[in-house]
Amino acid sequence: MADLRAVHTRLGQSLWLDNLSRTLIHDGILARYIAEDGVSGVTSNPSIFQKAIHESPYYQEDLLRPAESAERLYEEMVKVDLQMACDLLHATHVATQGDDGWVSWEESPRLAMDEAATVAEAERLRGIVQRENLLIKVPATAAGIAALRTLISRGISVNVTLMFGLQHVRQVFAAYQEGLSAWIDAGGEAGRVKAVASLFLSRVDTLVDQQLETIGTDAALRLRGKAAVALAKKAYAVYRETFHGQGFSRLKAAGGRPQYLLWASTSTKNPAYSDLLYVEPLMGPETINTLPDATLAKLREHGKLADTLSQGLAEVEKTLADLAALGIDLDGQVAPQLQKEGLEAFSTSFEAMLEEVEKRRA
Repeated sequence: MADLRAVHTRLGQSLWLDNLSRTLIHDGILARYIAEDGVSGVTSNPSIFQKAIHESPYYQEDLLRPAESAERLYEEMVKVDLQMACDLLHATHVATQGDDGWVSWEESPRLAMDEAATVAEAERLRGIVQRENLLIKVPATAAGIAALRTLISRGISVNVTLMFGLQHVRQVFAAYQEGLSAWIDAGGEAGRVKAVASLFLSRVDTLVDQQLETIGTDAALRLRGKAAVALAKKAYAVYRETFHGQGFSRLKAAGGRPQYLLWASTSTKNPAYSDLLYVEPLMGPETINTLPDATLAKLREHGKLADTLSQGLAEVEKTLADLAALGIDLDGQVAPQLQKEGLEAFSTSFEAMLEEVEKRRA
């Protein structure tokens, strides 16, 4: 059994839980994860809340309360969950001077293509929860990236989600720095603002593997299961160049925080691969890995804790070059397709959740 607290104390990576429900809070599970495993943050999305409301018995009383709509009732219910999770992580937030201890709430996927609505919704959701350690999740669409710039310039902390390629990473990093510069130049306290950039991994391998199998050559088949980890390691190299280079020096001197990469979608989909494929090779400082409960348990049971993120960069470059040589376009085709599919999946879950709430109310 591994002591997962060492992931942060020894390796500098934060472990967040990719789950939130009233059961986790009321049954003391989240508190145990924090105390025993060093879990220092929480991420949520419409799929997670749909499952929580469907399965947990702790929402039954709330579902009977009057509300103007199913969406407002949903907000009232999950607001309580978010507030309790923020409170459980408040000590971590204080101890790390705001660098950790965050809880993420995803905006409605209906707003993904509307910059102004995304900004307004972020401000509204922060007002609902009223916790300093709340991150608002916005997607890395063109509208979401523009909204990120505006939100950071107003001192609102953000988790950018649904990133699937290096172009997404670079665009998000640039928008964050522009927003942070505007915030600092306007007299804002740099250390009050936090942003993370969530790079989704397992779905990359799922799609790329399908393309490799269609090509079918030995050279193509040898690349299966390698695209996502190579993408993540390359993204981390971009992070190091961006936030430990000259370009960020002014903002860093003013107290600005780097925008950490967060590894998302980290449960292995293909049973032929390691169940920690998106965890063990991607451990390194100034990063976050958000894990579902089952993946967290596997890491605790048989995980190998080592600083691996900066290893094998020559192999990473070769893998990315070999994929490109086979005509697999990670930035031009894979990332846009996966982001579109991700938005559609979240929209489906969001609407299904509202239908569930409406049905329970009825």
